[in-house]
Amino acid sequence: MESDREVTRDGGLRRDVIAGLTAAAVVLPKAMAYATVAGLPVAVGLYTAFVPMVIYALLGGSRVLSVSSTTTLAILVGTQLGLSVPDGDPGRLVAATATLTLLAGVALLLARALRLGFLANFISAPVLTGFKAGIGAVIVLDQLPKLLGIHFDKHGFFRDLLAVVGHLPQASILTVVVGVSTFAALIGMERVRPHSAAPLLAVAGGIVAAWLFGLARLGVSLVGVIPQGLPSITLPDASLVVDLAPGALGIALMSFTETIAAGRAFARPADPPIDANRELVATGVANVGGALLGAMPAGGGTSQTAVVHAAGGRSQRASLVTAATALATMLLLAPLLAGC
Repeated sequence: MESDREVTRDGGLRRDVIAGLTAAAVVLPKAMAYATVAGLPVAVGLYTAFVPMVIYALLGGSRVLSVSSTTTLAILVGTQLGLSVPDGDPGRLVAATATLTLLAGVALLLARALRLGFLANFISAPVLTGFKAGIGAVIVLDQLPKLLGIHFDKHGFFRDLLAVVGHLPQASILTVVVGVSTFAALIGMERVRPHSAAPLLAVAGGIVAAWLFGLARLGVSLVGVIPQGLPSITLPDASLVVDLAPGALGIALMSFTETIAAGRAFARPADPPIDANRELVATGVANVGGALLGAMPAGGGTSQTAVVHAAGGRSQRASLVTAATALATMLLLAPLLAGC
């Protein structure tokens, strides 16, 4: 007969697997979307949901923190890359991304060497909340045209907002129906059964619907081609260090701040206190490792950690399951997701 400890262990493992798969249904599409926000290929989002997440799971101190790209980091990266690579040359973008991510990781490790973790205590919660609210508004406006099936050149927040309103008559009715139906399914499943794997089921349903009804032929834009295979070694460009260093410092600060905020927000009373200096090491190494394997800057994400927590995740095994799903996507599932 199994002991209580064995039952608890098995139950915890099942919860972590379910939570990891549920988080993957949210993290992977978000990571690919954040890559496009930053002006990078969608594959970069998958790399960011794989390498940094695995490294943090091995080194980090938070029980359930999920580490990949975030809305804030995507906007900061996109802004910096737009200034440093204005022509959008793909080769230079790859090198610039690797350099920026590496510099952010090095900055975090230097902060640990100087024992600057205590600075997290001086970051005002209202300031961080206001900043993230503004970033959230930018992200929503950036993704809204895709939800409506409209296209126009981007020129800035307020001009883009007016452009969305002006293009509403051109919205694709079927695209809107798909988006609204997905929202309705998510909200309905959450109300019927709170803390369920609603995002996982919604994404799976979207994939089946795209294949079954041939949504691409009906004018609904799909993800498109996702390169298969493992990320290749990406070397930074030393000539870009001086240009990217200021932006990397800001990105490192936000990565650390979001990581600490999310880690503390989802800590249980029985958990040991989050060690800020340990988080500097974990996120620093995660970014250095990610830089060498094609990832963009990463940090702890509040929304994706909330998914892990709501789905019953109890340890970093959930993040390892999410990372394994990202790996499976790169190696096996890319053609399937390309059609959704």
